[in-house]
Amino acid sequence: MASASRSSRPLTLEAPVAAGLRVPSARPSEVGDFLALTKPRILLLTTFTAACGMVLADGGNHIVLNIIALLAVAMGAGGAAAFNMWYDRDIDRLMLRTRARAVACGTIAPSDAFVFAMILSLLAFALLGLAGGWGAALLLGCTILFYSVFYTMFLKRRTVFNTVVGGTAGAAPPLIGWLAASPSSQASFLDPLLLCVLIFLWTPPHSWALALLRRDDYKRARLPVLPVVYGEKKTKRQIFLYSLTLLPLAPAFAWLGGASWIYGGIALVLSLRFVFYAFMTNSKKETSLRSAGALFGFSIVYMVLMFALRIVDHVALQQSWHWFSF
Repeated sequence: MASASRSSRPLTLEAPVAAGLRVPSARPSEVGDFLALTKPRILLLTTFTAACGMVLADGGNHIVLNIIALLAVAMGAGGAAAFNMWYDRDIDRLMLRTRARAVACGTIAPSDAFVFAMILSLLAFALLGLAGGWGAALLLGCTILFYSVFYTMFLKRRTVFNTVVGGTAGAAPPLIGWLAASPSSQASFLDPLLLCVLIFLWTPPHSWALALLRRDDYKRARLPVLPVVYGEKKTKRQIFLYSLTLLPLAPAFAWLGGASWIYGGIALVLSLRFVFYAFMTNSKKETSLRSAGALFGFSIVYMVLMFALRIVDHVALQQSWHWFSF
């Protein structure tokens, strides 16, 4: 794969100029720049999925310990994101979407970003071990290493399967949260596991929709994403096929997990809607920004609703849905 082999070569500081891109001038780094290194929106989603795992655990941990554990998960996600920005500063300079990132444009020195990432990651591991147990901390540590080293430094630049395999890291937080909450003996291990599977299967179509929107960016950076290596037609087909794998998960939450059939029905409707957007993108001969953008936007809404409704459903089941009776 020619594009994959070229992507592993170091890129020079002059590359953005050669590509016709302007690199913002350096300025003193600020607190906001370091906060941006943590990719706050992804951090919030990661912490939210971990919180869902905590709720499903029905654990005996004190609420303060659970809050500290969630803070540790957020710090771990932020540390992994900061490491990603430190290592990817060369290709970030080449892409319109990422060229203004603090390390890429020079507002944070690479050495400072690396130290920041390490401190966050180590503190996250220690804090989660003390507040949520060392089993959860070990899983968090492995997740950080997997994303920072195996995905960022190896998979991302060398194989078209980077998104598929790399999605393992993003799928772990529900299980981390479940373990950190000291799950009760009645709590089903299948509950957080199904949520992990949901994230794992959701990640490729979500990421490939963005890759369709930013294909020129990825091509400029010589990253072997699916649209660049195999073209739009195969990418759209894979998006549709992966979206179909989400359909069996909806009843699985009710059959195997602890969800109600009310949640299973809502999850099925949401999954069908996801498939609809994927089908509309796949049915077009040429990708339009509108269809790919609609799919990408709904994929985020889908993930938030699937987890938020799972929390509501779990709490409602504990009350035996009495709050619907008069």
